[in-house]
Amino acid sequence: IRTDGTLWAWGENDSNQLGDGTFTDRLVPTQIGTATNWASIDAGMDHVVAIRTDGTLWAWGSNLSGQLGDGTRDDLPVPTKIGTATNWASVDAGRQHTLATRTDGTLWEWGGTAPRSPTQVGSGTTWKTVSAGNGTSFATRTDGTLWAWGSNHTGQLGDGTTTDRAAPTQIGGATWRDVAAGDEHTAAIASDGSLWTWGSNGFSQLGDGTYTDRLIPTKIGTAASWKSVSAGVYST
Repeated sequence: IRTDGTLWAWGENDSNQLGDGTFTDRLVPTQIGTATNWASIDAGMDHVVAIRTDGTLWAWGSNLSGQLGDGTRDDLPVPTKIGTATNWASVDAGRQHTLATRTDGTLWEWGGTAPRSPTQVGSGTTWKTVSAGNGTSFATRTDGTLWAWGSNHTGQLGDGTTTDRAAPTQIGGATWRDVAAGDEHTAAIASDGSLWTWGSNGFSQLGDGTYTDRLIPTKIGTAASWKSVSAGVYST
């Protein structure tokens, strides 16, 4: 997204994930549509979700698992409005599912093992941010607490076990500023600016100098000046 509110995309396009209505890969940034009111965007494996400045939710790309939220499994070749709500606050695309929050503090999920259209998770109204990974879901609340659910076979939820969780489960007692779900690992920044990671570590993606998986958040280094974090497949 540019400062003028326009949307741009490039790279692989085999599932219409660039949103230009074609299957043509783009080697350079290419403007998508003509709208000038894009506010935020997030790309999953082969689908994309975005919010406009009017609070509407949009999605495009692969929809095999219902991750676009339009109630179908049909791919969408261009940005398509999802539902009629105008109070979406944040949205994050995982591998095959999507998470979002609304301005009223409610938490929503769709795709993967969840329904194919936005479905509220619980009744809480204090949800703030979300991060979706490969079958994992993370969300923070306004009090800074971190909650996780979904796949946990490498300890990527951070609750000290390898047990999958079907509902949001609080992770530890710390307060958090930012969290990023990778493929099978997780990274987060605590409210004091320190960096923490957990889950799979076969490629040293946790950054602790080892190849050892971690089942609970593990502090990385001593710096307390970390600002933001992003987790990929085998990197952080």
